[in-house]
Parts: sequence; structure tokens; C-alpha cells
Amino acid sequence: MLNKFPSSISSLLDSRAEGYSLPAGLYTRDDVFEADLDVFFRKHWIYVGLECDVPEAGDATVLDIGTTSLILLRDDDEHIRVLHNVCRHRGTRLLDSGSTVISKLVCPYHQWTYELSGELVHAPHMGMDFDKSCRNLKGVSFKSIGGLIYVCLSDTPPDDVVALEQVMEERLAPYDIRNAKVAHQTDVIEDGNWKLTMENNRECYHCAANHPELCVSFIDLDFGFDPATLNEEDRAEAEEHQRLYAERTQAWEAEGHPSGVVEQVCGHATNFRTQRLIIAGAGESQTPDATAASAKLLGKMTRKDLGDTHLWGHNCWSHFMGDHAVTAMVIPLSANRTLVRTKWLVHKDAVAGIDYDLNKLTEVWTATTDQDAALVARSQSGVEDPAYDPGPYSRFTEGQLDNFATWYTERMRAHGY
Repeated sequence: MLNKFPSSISSLLDSRAEGYSLPAGLYTRDDVFEADLDVFFRKHWIYVGLECDVPEAGDATVLDIGTTSLILLRDDDEHIRVLHNVCRHRGTRLLDSGSTVISKLVCPYHQWTYELSGELVHAPHMGMDFDKSCRNLKGVSFKSIGGLIYVCLSDTPPDDVVALEQVMEERLAPYDIRNAKVAHQTDVIEDGNWKLTMENNRECYHCAANHPELCVSFIDLDFGFDPATLNEEDRAEAEEHQRLYAERTQAWEAEGHPSGVVEQVCGHATNFRTQRLIIAGAGESQTPDATAASAKLLGKMTRKDLGDTHLWGHNCWSHFMGDHAVTAMVIPLSANRTLVRTKWLVHKDAVAGIDYDLNKLTEVWTATTDQDAALVARSQSGVEDPAYDPGPYSRFTEGQLDNFATWYTERMRAHGY
């Protein structure tokens, strides 16, 4: 018999055991989905796009997050703006989803007209005494961090985002992401809860068995291993890799390339982690043969051997290499559907077919994202099964999942759940 009175979200949070995955209801229930949208996608900083999504004045793109619709644009003075996609007359959507080029924002309903700054300049038939200055479009708190756009929909955004700014402005400066170019974009709908998408990204326990393309350049040992399960040869290889990591990180930092781990996870509002990772094989890029996909390097980069500067937040992950970058954004669509939007960035002057081959540029992360989508769907089916019980995380390879689940619980508590 079904329980007529399902446990409260608070009770679900209470039942989460340290070191174990979350209770099923936190992945499956509609009320939890709505709470997640409110807490993690309205009251925390989230990654929503790039300055180079709107490279010229008049460029605009719309992103929907739950019932909220945002316009990211570049105004006539070349400044980035993030505005609510809601006319101040009767609430009509100004722009449809997707990208466009505009000279002004004109409401299709009654032709109220706004400058790209959000200023209302034309409101026909409202009377001579109508004060247009009170009806400008509502702006959104945002930050461009190394060219990545983060927004917070709350009136009181967490101020510890300053740590993310300070760390990543320096680390991303050589890549000049603000002046990069989006070479390709894909949207994949994963049939799973957004937290399963993020958990899957935060471990490489599954990589060797599921990501042959990625494992050419990505080293799963970077995210932990159980030394007792390795044979003598593999243990020696792992120890050598750790020695090389320490040596390479020290050398990179001595040369002025920040590389060590910086993370702000449990106990903080703004969740992020960054580290410069070694690229395996040819050591240049996350491509099918680990060599650079673009002959024209990003920004001010002059070397291909500076590894992979990875960055994640609670709705995103990115990899910045000498020749190109990959960014992924996660937006929940329902309790069991999640949008993963991936973008590949190259130097703004790089030309497809001359400076880079698009297939080589995109093959690894296209395959990896599709493989992950299948794994997330399997996970969602499993957590919806009555036989599901939260399982133990590996202390060797899934420590970051435990951190994420702990952080998730902390933040839900902080907002009254």
C-alpha cells in the first residue's frame, strides 16, 4: 500500500547517512525538484554562459531555468547585461529561447520598447503622465569570471563567490575566454535527476569501463584508487604517476602557472574545485590522440604542454587546454530530466577546416557526454526501483561525491528544509 503521507524533505535529509548516496526521494520526488530549483538554481551562483556567446553589440541569447527566463546580451556600449525576459507591462516574454541579434528589445504584444540596457523608451498609449523610468526591465546579479557568466537570482547572493573570482581570474587569464569563439554546441537531455548528472561527473571510478575515448587523454588515477587492489606493476605505475604529478605541479607553479588544488566545498555556499591536470599520452589536449585539435592556441597561450585546467561548480564543469576549452552547463528540467549544454571554444580567429578539424575537436566529449547520459538514465531507473537503498561511496574514488551530498544537505538545511 502506498504511503498517503510521504516523509517531508527534512526527514529525507535526516535519513542521509555520511558516506552514502542520497535517499531515493531526493532524486525522484517533484517537491524535491521544486526545492532544488529554489535553493540551488535561484539562491546560489550558477554558471549560465559565456561572454563570447554574445560577441557583438546586439547579440542576445535566452536561457530558461524553471519558470525563470533570462536574456544574456551585449549592449550598445559593448557591456554584458543579464535581464529578466519579462515585459514590465503585463509580463509577456520578450524573446524566444535561443540566440538572436537585436537593436532594441520590443515586446511582441503591445510594442513596449527597451534599449539593450533595459531602459524603457517607448510605451504607446500610456498617457503623458506615465513615468517610464519606473518600468525598466529587471536586471539580474551576475559576474563574468574569466569570461564565464555566473548569475544569482536571489536579492542576497552568497558573497563567498569572491574566492571563485580571485582564483579563476588568474588561472583563466592566459586562455582569454572573454575573446574566444564558440566553435560548436550540443544539448543533451539526460533521463535522470540533475544530482545524478553532477555525481557522475565528480568521479572517474566508471571511466575505464565506459569512456575509452576520454581515457586516451584523461587519467582516472587522478581521482583516486585503492592501492590494495592493484597488482605490483599497477601500484608502481600509480606511485610513479603521483610522483610525476607533484613534480609537474611544482614546475608549472615555478613557471608562473597556478596549478595546485583549490576547492571550496562543504561548509561554503559557493561550491567549486579547480586543479591543473596532466593530460595523458601526447599530453596536449582532450582529443582522440591527445594532440592539439587547433593549431591556433587560445588567447595568450604559447605552449601545448600546460595540461588541463579543470573547474567545476554545482551546475557545471569545464576543461581549459592550450588549444581549446570545453564547458558544460547543467539545468534541471524535471525530477528525472536534465539538460546538459556543452560548448567547445577556440581562438576567436581560428578557422574550421584550416586551423582546426571540428570532428577532432568535439569527438571525445561528444562520445563521453552520450555515454554519461546512458549511465545517468540507468542510475535514475535504479533509484526509482523500490529495491534501492543508498549505497556506500568508495573512500578511495568517490570522496567528492560524499562531499557533494554533504554540501547539498548543508545548503538545503541553510534554506529551511
